[in-house]
Amino acid sequence: MTHHINPPDPDPDRTAGLDAGGSAVPGDTPPAEGSTSGAGPQETHNPPTGWAKAPMTIIMVLVVLVAALFIVRAVTLAD
Repeated sequence: MTHHINPPDPDPDRTAGLDAGGSAVPGDTPPAEGSTSGAGPQETHNPPTGWAKAPMTIIMVLVVLVAALFIVRAVTLAD
């Protein structure tokens, strides 16, 4: 039993839509495929993105405290 395996590249002489150099003829390429965004299930719950107010407030307070610590340390070393 003989298996015929096709080469990975098409033969430009036998493939429709290719010019002599093997490139696609302008206007003969298929349109781009559609988006897959509608392929999955419908999203019914989309939580908000970004930082919530409480974690952001805690981070800002910590930043201010660390900055104050460095300022106090710099002032005490300068004396």
